[in-house]
Amino acid sequence: MINGKIVFSIIPARGGSKGIPRKNLIKINDKPLIHYTILSSLKSKYIDETWVSSEDKEILDYSKSIGANTILRPTDLAKDDSPSEPTLLHFSKKCNFDQLVFIQATSPLIEAEDLDKGLEIAETCDSVVSVCELTQSIWNDNGPTYDLNNRKRRQDSENRYLETGGFYITSKSCLEMSKNRLSGEIKFYKVPKFKSIDIDSYEDLDLVKRIMNSRFI
Repeated sequence: MINGKIVFSIIPARGGSKGIPRKNLIKINDKPLIHYTILSSLKSKYIDETWVSSEDKEILDYSKSIGANTILRPTDLAKDDSPSEPTLLHFSKKCNFDQLVFIQATSPLIEAEDLDKGLEIAETCDSVVSVCELTQSIWNDNGPTYDLNNRKRRQDSENRYLETGGFYITSKSCLEMSKNRLSGEIKFYKVPKFKSIDIDSYEDLDLVKRIMNSRFI
């Protein structure tokens, strides 16, 4: 709870995935991937209840075994092309809370202190998104997105940030009114680059394992 507001977290975790089969249960240091975001949420000083939404019994059973609450997600909200918002709204209709922290299971390097600092920022706005500083020069399929003949030094460039997908914070009222994870006045919480990794491939998975082992997580 923060300033009298009930805070729940929601971690959507499908049983299926294409890049890494059964990704949310794949082991990192002998623990399923989803273990790490659940643990971070449980350690938060502000989050009152940690919830996992899934259509998969094994994911639900494991989540419950380490202290999370679980909600069975309808299978039509757990397809490869299912957006997250309908899952968040499904959860919102079932549960009573004031503030919602939407955490991606594929961002296992997010820690409780990040969630708590994000919630403190959320006291000053309607929604919060996790970002990391973007220092690289960006190209797309059509070429550079900057002027090759006027390449700016990093220190002369405006600050730019990448939405990491690690976590989002919003209120129940904003979510239900906008049908979006972010709405109203939006602020961001900046995480270091190593915490911005979103596991989508075996290469990402290997990198996270190396980081965890180097930090003794």
